[in-house]
Amino acid sequence: MNYVDKKVTFGICRPSGAALRLVVALIALCCFALIADTHAAPLKTQNVFLIISDGFRWQELFNGAEMDLMTKENGDVKDTNALRAQFWRNTMEERRQALLPFFWDEIARRGQLFGNQNKGSVVTVTNGKKSSYPGYNEILTGAPDPRIDSNDKKPNQNVTVFEWLNGRSGLRNRVAVFGSWDVFPYIFNVERSHLAIWPVWESKFGPYEIPPPQFVADLLRDTTPMWEDLTYDSFLFHAATDYVKRKQPRLVFVGFGETDEWAHAGRYDLYLTAAHHVDDFVRRLWELAQSLPQYRGKTTFIITADHGRGSGLEDWKKHSKEIADSESDWIAVIGPDTPPAGERDRTAHAKPDRRHHRGAARRGLSRGVSSKRRADCRCSRRRRTEASGRQAVNLKLKQSATSGKAGRFPA
Repeated sequence: MNYVDKKVTFGICRPSGAALRLVVALIALCCFALIADTHAAPLKTQNVFLIISDGFRWQELFNGAEMDLMTKENGDVKDTNALRAQFWRNTMEERRQALLPFFWDEIARRGQLFGNQNKGSVVTVTNGKKSSYPGYNEILTGAPDPRIDSNDKKPNQNVTVFEWLNGRSGLRNRVAVFGSWDVFPYIFNVERSHLAIWPVWESKFGPYEIPPPQFVADLLRDTTPMWEDLTYDSFLFHAATDYVKRKQPRLVFVGFGETDEWAHAGRYDLYLTAAHHVDDFVRRLWELAQSLPQYRGKTTFIITADHGRGSGLEDWKKHSKEIADSESDWIAVIGPDTPPAGERDRTAHAKPDRRHHRGAARRGLSRGVSSKRRADCRCSRRRRTEASGRQAVNLKLKQSATSGKAGRFPA
């Protein structure tokens, strides 16, 4: 992703930073208390959930349902009256709240949302391919890799932030991946990383499988699949919640895929319904986290997409390097170290500045998100008290910020 002016999200200060790299740095820094032996770190976050809604557009997130697509002709809508009753409202604010109530009732009040281009908040992918594997790699490693130019099932040569953190004391074997798409075992390179994952899709990944609850296994056996390479988001959600209750991992990836599939199919009604379900899944995961002592008051959720989609009556179905606007993306964050700045506007959009990367890494910041400049001055004081205890992880982040290599996380 390209630069956006985002200041403190997890108690990390100073503006500017590549947005996808931002996600990687924030995950690492949020887990800092678990991998550094220090009593100085003031961050409350000890657990991170990274949640993806594949190919979900910023337009619906910030504007709600689009009337021109709520038709049989443009959106293959089967029951236009029912769809409009569910998701159409007179104002933009009402429409987006009807579609994504948790985002706008909870995250907008207690967290931060980036990517509303109508308000000058710009989040974009930088890999140039505007497709899923390149997008996930960029999210998980902090940099695009020109070698990853398709969705082919090739083991990722880059070390993801999940693999890197799984190798640190305090987080080892406390990392879990739930991904609805059959390419995820390759994106996370589970044969090398040994990350616990569900589903595994192929027998060679069997040793790393998270056993699903029996009712999910029964549903998988008894349900006719819609797609050969994707499992239903509901199955994924229930497998993830079961594991969170039983094992309480510190770092969790949840990759929902139906938003992208239904958009490709041209079904705007089902695309909206899938997004509405993702919103509810996020709500239920958040409420589950707040009900468990391991997570309550100590957990940050980062929610985003791997790419955007085009605009207009046809291109909303598509994303690729040929489709304009499908690089546009968004990020939502909620957690105990995230100032409640809500929907962000007028965030800068600039090219990467490696000098800033190096300086930020030295200060232990390595990109940040923040609300108001004046209010965030307190982070300067935090930095001074954190500096000695954060040296080790800062060195890793400095290497990732200044390295020209695609694999950002050293072993």
